Amino acid sequence: MKRKAFIIVENAPYPADPRVRNEALALFNNGYEVIVLCPRDRDCPQGHQVIEGILVYQHPQVKHRGTRIGYLLEYCGALFWEFFYALWVYLRHGFHIIQGCNPPDVIFLIALPFRLLGVKYIFDHHDANPELYVSKYDKKGPLYKALVAVEKLCYRFSDVVMATNASYRDLALSRGGMAPEDVFIVRNGPTESFKAVSPDPALKRGKTYLVAYVGNMDVQDGLDILLDVALRVKQLGRQDVHFTCVGGGPRLTALRELIPKKDVTGMVNFTGWVSDQELLAILSTADVCVNPDKPCQMNDISTMIKIMEYMALGKPIVQFASKEGRFSAQEASLYSEGYVNDFAEKLLWLLDRPEERAKMGEFGRNRVEKELAWKHSVPNLLAAYDRAFDKRRG
Repeated sequence: MKRKAFIIVENAPYPADPRVRNEALALFNNGYEVIVLCPRDRDCPQGHQVIEGILVYQHPQVKHRGTRIGYLLEYCGALFWEFFYALWVYLRHGFHIIQGCNPPDVIFLIALPFRLLGVKYIFDHHDANPELYVSKYDKKGPLYKALVAVEKLCYRFSDVVMATNASYRDLALSRGGMAPEDVFIVRNGPTESFKAVSPDPALKRGKTYLVAYVGNMDVQDGLDILLDVALRVKQLGRQDVHFTCVGGGPRLTALRELIPKKDVTGMVNFTGWVSDQELLAILSTADVCVNPDKPCQMNDISTMIKIMEYMALGKPIVQFASKEGRFSAQEASLYSEGYVNDFAEKLLWLLDRPEERAKMGEFGRNRVEKELAWKHSVPNLLAAYDRAFDKRRG
């Protein structure tokens, strides 16, 4: 019997999320039939396509526009379409496992009716949503309590949990009450194809140094802090540094508007999302890469894939100190314990010391190759699925 996996991801079209793409391809390459359901991308008006052997269905979506009521409308609309498509996929193709990739945590609701048919549910825990809510809105009110309750229900109806790191595993065991044998750490990590390319000096825009950021752009991601860091660099008399920020999200437009207001015009540019080739060119040209995620509980317990991507390309890093950030980067990064001024000073210290940059970059590249690359996570991914299938037979 060929094993069939149905992966539901709500917050990004496939294959935009590298974790979901890596998981789907790893399963496919190990003999699984894999179907992915995700929000519709403007580049796929027909609503379904085959990508690298993965059958992808795309449902209509409601844009959340960054507000709390907007998120609620988006998730309610997504649940409706996800259940409709799940029923269609089950009748047409069948599946043995549903893997729900949060956010949101409510995807488990789609799996409930299929439990009666022997289908098992794997919760792929990307974000700790209660902590994410506090990082965005800085308070614990009724909505926070509701998120905690939903998360507990999600754990309750999950047969297996895949955690991105040890901190998320601890959440599953403590807050979720999961059995240790049902929780697997499946870390984010770059694939072997994520390799440095030749630097492009034009990307430095006439400056001596390029500082690069890649990732999401929301409140908790700290890009407004990075603009303040750029201003501090300017105030220290440095006109030889350019900052390029790659990525998108709810704050992208507002951040672009902040550039002249922060008086850093000509020092910072936001590219939006770019192709893989453009991303590799920017990161390969960068002298230092940064992670300005603001210090908060959410960022303290989360592993950011951009850190491993920086390390895979041999780039030294400056970031705020966090539990999981330190675990991932170790000696490949400098850690700011202060705020804007300290971050800027550490950045300039590193830019002015090429030998130190090379040493840190080499450490990071070796750590990824030997411990943190995606290939090291595949055995745990397959073990999580084996555990779910064991429960089907049991």
